[in-house]
Amino acid sequence: MFLALGRWCARRPLRVLALWAAVLIALAAAVLLHGRVTSEAVVIPGSDSQAARDVAAAFPGPASGNQPIVLHTDPDGPTLTSDAARRAVEAAAEEVGRVAHVVSVGTPYGTPGGAAMSRDGHTAYLSVGLDVTGRDITPEISRAVVSAAEPARRAGIEVTAGGDLAAAADKGSTAHSELIGLAAAAVILFLGLRRVLAAGLPLLLGVVGLVISLSVIGLVGHVLDMPSSGATIAAMIGLGVGIDYTLFCLTRFRELLADGHGVVDSAAHTTASAGKAAAFAGCAVAAALAGLALGGLPLLHALALAPGIAVLVAVLAALTLLPALLGLLGRRLGPRPADTSAPAEPAAESASSPTDTTAPATPVTDPTGERWRRLAAHVAGRPWRYLLASLVLVGVLAAPAAGLTFGQLDAGDKAAGTASRTSYERLAEAFGPGANGPVQVTATLPTAAAGPTDPRVSKVTEALEHTPGVAAVAPARIGPDGRTVLWQVTPTTDPGDPATVTLVERLRESTLPEAVAGAAGNAGADAAVTHVGGPTAAQADLNSRLADRLPVIIATVVLLAALLLLLAFRAPVVAAKAAVMNLISVGVAYGVLTAVFQWGWGAGPLGLDGPVPIPGYVPLLMFAVLFGLSMDYEVFLLTAVRESYLRHRDNRRAVVEGLAGTARIITSAAMIMVCVFLSYLLSEDPVVKMFGIGLATAVALDATVVRGLLVPTSMVLLGERNWWLPRRLDRILPHMDIEGAPPAPVDDREQTANADPKPDSDPDPTPDANPAPDSASASAPDDSAPDRLPAP
Repeated sequence: MFLALGRWCARRPLRVLALWAAVLIALAAAVLLHGRVTSEAVVIPGSDSQAARDVAAAFPGPASGNQPIVLHTDPDGPTLTSDAARRAVEAAAEEVGRVAHVVSVGTPYGTPGGAAMSRDGHTAYLSVGLDVTGRDITPEISRAVVSAAEPARRAGIEVTAGGDLAAAADKGSTAHSELIGLAAAAVILFLGLRRVLAAGLPLLLGVVGLVISLSVIGLVGHVLDMPSSGATIAAMIGLGVGIDYTLFCLTRFRELLADGHGVVDSAAHTTASAGKAAAFAGCAVAAALAGLALGGLPLLHALALAPGIAVLVAVLAALTLLPALLGLLGRRLGPRPADTSAPAEPAAESASSPTDTTAPATPVTDPTGERWRRLAAHVAGRPWRYLLASLVLVGVLAAPAAGLTFGQLDAGDKAAGTASRTSYERLAEAFGPGANGPVQVTATLPTAAAGPTDPRVSKVTEALEHTPGVAAVAPARIGPDGRTVLWQVTPTTDPGDPATVTLVERLRESTLPEAVAGAAGNAGADAAVTHVGGPTAAQADLNSRLADRLPVIIATVVLLAALLLLLAFRAPVVAAKAAVMNLISVGVAYGVLTAVFQWGWGAGPLGLDGPVPIPGYVPLLMFAVLFGLSMDYEVFLLTAVRESYLRHRDNRRAVVEGLAGTARIITSAAMIMVCVFLSYLLSEDPVVKMFGIGLATAVALDATVVRGLLVPTSMVLLGERNWWLPRRLDRILPHMDIEGAPPAPVDDREQTANADPKPDSDPDPTPDANPAPDSASASAPDDSAPDRLPAP
């Protein structure tokens, strides 16, 4: 199938390019028409906070809720209560009310008790209601609302958007990160491939995949809550794997050209070998991300879907768009005739041409390849020394992970100067830190309440006011049915403070149960049903749910990865060991994450003011992504080792040949991915920084210490036990051939007969002059050399 697909695309490149161009144009038109939508809403089915949110939705109010526009004057300037300031603020409110989508504007002068005005009169806020939900507030809407408050600005009043308006205003482009990552990748690719056209091909496919992925993800945001960080993470991962998959395939294509094969045959066999391996690796990443569905949370579904879309687009590009471009550009992608340095070895270099199983390995003529071979032999000759040293290193790096705890970010963790950070600080200084994250308490009474003075309502109000950690309680609101009641509670601590989570737990476990039980006992009626919600409560419920599901998700993803590797290599020991090695990379990422962000080591150079909490979904999503990405290098390395072993049955020699044959391309691919990940440290979003530093560290360590030291030394020490396969399992497992069979060698006379057809010309009805690659024997495993290995 892969061989036929690659040949079809290589022979009809213009049709394939036209199809991809049509997809790009259609998605661009859809984005221009509907826009790309993100949302930071957290829905936790079955949780107490979700129940509170559902009850609160019954109360009348704008679709967006009340969004603040923060007003502030300097301490030595006039107060907002002065006549001139009041006229300016009221004029601003009138102008804001004329903006499209605005349905209500409340001024600080009309709120009961002056709740929207600080005691010193220097800070206040307008309450703006819109007819769109929070996730549908676009940067254009936010700018229009803030611009309409120009009368207040002319009076010397600082005007800053808050809430979802601020989140929309702060939505920035990550284009600078992508450009830096692409520039770094271009340098690495040119140094390795030595041709501008060849170096530009992986970049082109990476950019095409990036544009398509982000467009699809933005459109998906219209039907589900897609966090803004989800799109950025997808861009980060999609760009990295898109370039890497193309590099693996391009390297294989150049070697087939060098062996004398025609362009179409080379493109077809590239798709059937390196393309198939890329598809396997991409499916492994997608499968790991799919494991997050066990979390049962819409947030996890969205965060898994975004990078999953990016990876699958990269795979589709490698299987269709790439062979079309290979067929179109042909030998212009090959190495320069004067270039004496061999191209980077493919993942299965030993399969490029038949080798007598009794003959010694062909010596590496490339000086760089010879250095890799000597290094691999050196490591394999001292397995215990390098194994123990590597374990000590990864142990030190992973040790901080033992102290990893889940927390929650708030607007105070945003970059200084952003609207979210400025409005957060203004409100915290004027109204207390809890003003940025009020807690919602709801109650559903068995019968309608007589009003706020109803004992069942007043009893709860009094209990809330006397609860430790509560700064203020707004008057109770009675719903239209008279049975639902809503209180807004302002904590004494900010939303990200663990003390606020403690308050939520206190309200749920003691304050509310005791209050409603006492009120019901006095009235001789059934007790009311209470719930606690709000941003802090929702994040606490999210972290609790993630902590409960984390062991199940990790176990499922590990077992799934081990099963995929077992199917690929038919070696239970190799599959189990590979799963353990992937866990080591994840552990190191967690350790670095804890030290840098939770402890604050090196936070300054990253643009952070100090330690920041780590949201629970970050380690979970990072685990799935890293486990999938680690499979890429594992597959390419183990494929080369296994094929060498099948030729001569010498385990140590197979390890050396496999490591030497894949080291350069794996290192180049890892360098590209690390540069892409690190470029996202320029983002102002702390979550994006967490993924950037965590993924970059893990990939760098995975490609060097894990694949360069731990995997080969452990395989040398295990010896023939690596390839043990029980007979019963041998009968059950299917025979998979990830890299595909190599094409038959081409001699000088066949090169003329195997001339490449013109682009988009129909294939000649007569058989190819070189039919071997299309024969059944070329596309199926060789039964004469079975891959079942004897037990040690």
